[in-house]
Amino acid sequence: MNSFKNIKTTVFLLIALLFANACSEDITELNVNPNKPTTVSPSILLPGAMRDAVKRVHGHTTRLQRLGLDGGMLWVQYFARNQYTNEGDTYFTVADMMNANWLGFYTESLVNFQGIINISKEDGVEPNSNFEAVGMIAKAWVFSVLTDTWGPIPYSEAVQGFTENILSPAYDSQEAIYAGILADLKTAADQLDPAGTPIGGDILFEGDIMGWKKFANSLRLRLANRQFSKKPSESAAIFNEILGNPAQYPIFESNIDNAALTHEGRPSNNPWHEIMVFSGREDWSISQTLIDAMTDGAGNATDPRITVYAEPATAGDMAGMYAGAINGLPEADASVFINGASRPGSFFMQETAPVAIMTYSELLFVLAEATAEGRYTGGLTAEEYMAMAVEASFDQYELTIPGDYLDGMTADKETIMTEKWKALFGQGIEAWTEMRRTGFPVLPSASPNAIFEQSSLPTRLQYPSTEYSLNAANVAQGVSLLGGADDKLTPMWWVE
Repeated sequence: MNSFKNIKTTVFLLIALLFANACSEDITELNVNPNKPTTVSPSILLPGAMRDAVKRVHGHTTRLQRLGLDGGMLWVQYFARNQYTNEGDTYFTVADMMNANWLGFYTESLVNFQGIINISKEDGVEPNSNFEAVGMIAKAWVFSVLTDTWGPIPYSEAVQGFTENILSPAYDSQEAIYAGILADLKTAADQLDPAGTPIGGDILFEGDIMGWKKFANSLRLRLANRQFSKKPSESAAIFNEILGNPAQYPIFESNIDNAALTHEGRPSNNPWHEIMVFSGREDWSISQTLIDAMTDGAGNATDPRITVYAEPATAGDMAGMYAGAINGLPEADASVFINGASRPGSFFMQETAPVAIMTYSELLFVLAEATAEGRYTGGLTAEEYMAMAVEASFDQYELTIPGDYLDGMTADKETIMTEKWKALFGQGIEAWTEMRRTGFPVLPSASPNAIFEQSSLPTRLQYPSTEYSLNAANVAQGVSLLGGADDKLTPMWWVE
């Protein structure tokens, strides 16, 4: 018995001695899991963050979270719902539209873009100035979508929970956010060096640093143009700096330069394919408003792009022709369009179909508007820019512009913005932003049978209920910066 006790004591002492020795060397080593890295490479963070952001802007695969599909695409009347019409088409927005998209943009995308910046900066774990700049550009783009959707939002103190322990970030005004975004885009564009360290995991430009540089400068022109009525001198300086020095500040020069995410197939497939093809949802028809703008009234295409945007109706009096559905109808009235109206075009339904973030055509429309408004006077005429923009839109889909398409068109504000609306099909949020900013194109009068929740286009989304419960003092500050109520009728800061 005594010898057994001695053995037990000896074993215990050996274990204790070993443990004490380990502690004396470095007790923290015991808490390190070799299979769970503490730092994630930017090349791992970038593709997921970019996919998540594009999915939310284009049309999320989760029902009631489809910001682009059940928001922008319906509100500018590219699409109309033929069932579940209260999911966006009547201007009603469910709580998940606000809550889930707000949370998703911040936690799925912005926090990872900020992580790329932190890891890649000069004193970061993996210094890479090109990767840091890419993180800044992607972050700036997402923040522009957020502020253009809600107005004042957490910006300067946002996504700093891990590094600065800021868990209840303050709200910034749209004016301040735009100033910060524009400054970051300039810094990033200046920092990008095609001869510098390569980047990995880039699903937008496949590691082409010059592609990111062109995107940064083109996006900067988009945002400078948007804020022009409120910050004319600052915006004019941006136009002159970029367009006056193309060697230092290159911009999109053709559709090859487009910022468009080409999907890889399931599970990273185009969201519309996932919803409308794989899941078989048939809830969306082409709006009569778009059909009227691109056909002769009898279902015949006058604008060849409608053959890409839409499929002919499969039943009813207009079978085989391009036919539209009416926006804002109650469920019973809308259901007649399920087969009797055109569905979205097969080009957009492909598993790997690209989703545009910004295109060469859009950039040219920006230059056309800026020239027509006297905001920029150093290049072509407004008519020339507009013609190039329309031609680029056709070329984007490998279509030839009809020889007489531009006949009689003048480059006035309404014409430029109406043509831009046609070209932005698929980019519902961007089209909604431009329609709110300028008031063009003017949407037709509502059908007598429509049941719109409010009398006009939504101007913004309301702040999510989660902000009122988790960040109450700061969301109250945000509302005070709005200049109006937290509803869908208070205008954005940049409205002209």
